[in-house]
Amino acid sequence: MALLDSSGIRKVFDLAASMKNPINLSIGQPDFDVPGPVKDAAIEAIRQGRNRYTVTQGIPELHQALRKWLAAEKGLDPEALLITSGVSGALMLAFLVTVNPGDEVIIPDPYFVMYKHLVNLCGGKPVFVDTYPDFAVTAERLEPHLTRKTRLILLNSPANPTGAVIPQKELARIAALAKGRGALLVSDEIYDLFTYGEPTRSVGALYSNTLVMGGFSKSHAMTGWRVGYVAGPKEIVQEMTKLQQFSFVCAPSFAQFAALKALETDTRGYRDVYRRKCDTIYNGLLRAGYQVRQPGGAFYIFPKVPWGSDHEFVAEAIRNELLIIPGSVFSEKATHVRISYAASDVTIARGLEVLRNLIEQGPPKK
Repeated sequence: MALLDSSGIRKVFDLAASMKNPINLSIGQPDFDVPGPVKDAAIEAIRQGRNRYTVTQGIPELHQALRKWLAAEKGLDPEALLITSGVSGALMLAFLVTVNPGDEVIIPDPYFVMYKHLVNLCGGKPVFVDTYPDFAVTAERLEPHLTRKTRLILLNSPANPTGAVIPQKELARIAALAKGRGALLVSDEIYDLFTYGEPTRSVGALYSNTLVMGGFSKSHAMTGWRVGYVAGPKEIVQEMTKLQQFSFVCAPSFAQFAALKALETDTRGYRDVYRRKCDTIYNGLLRAGYQVRQPGGAFYIFPKVPWGSDHEFVAEAIRNELLIIPGSVFSEKATHVRISYAASDVTIARGLEVLRNLIEQGPPKK
């Protein structure tokens, strides 16, 4: 536990709660609400008394519907499936049952904040793969970091915090690399709905020794409902199921029944909305003079700070009522910031104005 820091994201969330009218471009959750039919399904489940524990692995109806969806959308026919308390729950279970002390876990940098802390919690060793400045995760970049101690390779596409997407051809190369080394792949696909370019299928369809993780938090705005899944090798998923019995017990019961309706509820229209917001903030940052890569998915952008460290720049942004996240929360470097464009057009416009002013004014005089 001494290796774990309090989340830098949560610190900004706490700050946002104390401000009267912040320009909040820090939150990593959709700015639309849970679709009405999904809400109705949850309410109906509660009224019908679907409020007790479910079987640990998740309700059979959701297993059946999710398997059908995975086959159609991702080309997957997994050996085993487990309904989890969000992808966060899936990640914790997976790391606890696969990572022994001293095992190495390959993590492309930048990375989602939770990854390295869970590896440290298990006594493993995070091995960071530098993907700057283009944030491209490639087999060529990964291979030099693989050793006899490598236990698993972690992928996140579309990625938080960069919005980078791994192309299909590169996924095939990474799958071949993992297969050749006998490494487990863990593929965090929570942002799978939000891909703006060429569609990609899951790496799990290319390599059977893959744990594919996803859920409903981003695609259906069900962040607080905590319903996710993991699909993959039977031997590993069975151990995860065993551990869930003694930890999370099961995903929230009413939310599992609502997830059945979510699978039938098309929210792809939000992808077009976020694509437009992405173009707006990317072009705005470019015009202001920021060094920035255009995201290929998710709803984040990761520009380089024009002066100072990431924390110094964020501190000045906060003094101007703009809430963004220091890049070092997600990286071993302190050179960038994460901006979420899951916000209203008005909020994005206000944020861009502050960001333009920050680059024009330069660092504060000491």
